[in-house]
Amino acid sequence: MSRPTRYRSVAAGLVLLLGACGGQVHMPRNTGLYLLIDTSGTYNRQVTKAEQIILVALSRLQPSDSFAVARIDTASFTEKNIIAKATFDDRPSTANQQKRAFASRVEKFIDESAPAPYTDITGGLLQAIEFLKEKNPGRKEILIFSDMKEDLAKGYVRDIPLDDFRVGMRLGAQWKKPKDRSVAGLDNRGGAWEQVIDRWVPTGEPDLSFEAFKEHTW
Repeated sequence: MSRPTRYRSVAAGLVLLLGACGGQVHMPRNTGLYLLIDTSGTYNRQVTKAEQIILVALSRLQPSDSFAVARIDTASFTEKNIIAKATFDDRPSTANQQKRAFASRVEKFIDESAPAPYTDITGGLLQAIEFLKEKNPGRKEILIFSDMKEDLAKGYVRDIPLDDFRVGMRLGAQWKKPKDRSVAGLDNRGGAWEQVIDRWVPTGEPDLSFEAFKEHTW
């Protein structure tokens, strides 16, 4: 039987969530790590400290481990918030190249980071959970570099409780009013959907089996 997820405070503004570690035989021993960086308001000035943590994590992660870094901003539950992600190769030389490229993308983000007006921590956690579910490592960790003060934009509503969110859930889009929509940056892969969609809500239909869409995930 798997033990429940544990929560442990590591430092001010940094929280570690340890994924459930079951006692099953042949359980994977690799690690999946997802780090969220709060870029809202004055906390954006602290991002260089997060970079130091990322570099330490890169030095300790092993082949077959997965790592992703994402920003927390006004609407964090979106793929575009992921700054860098990788699953490290078994070959040391290739893994080192991946880590250097990862660190370079993080450095570029740190140099160009601008403060976000709002803080969607819950959305960032939802995105982290999806990433770790997809990678399915033996050990799951989420690091949050933040003061943990969520501040959603006025009118921003999330109707799906975190505990109810799951792969295969059917959602329906609630469109913004025509005068509030913008198609700038949209393409056939979706793009900045938040420019035309106000929010997503459950349709109440039965969940879709993962087998039905696994070829369309990335």
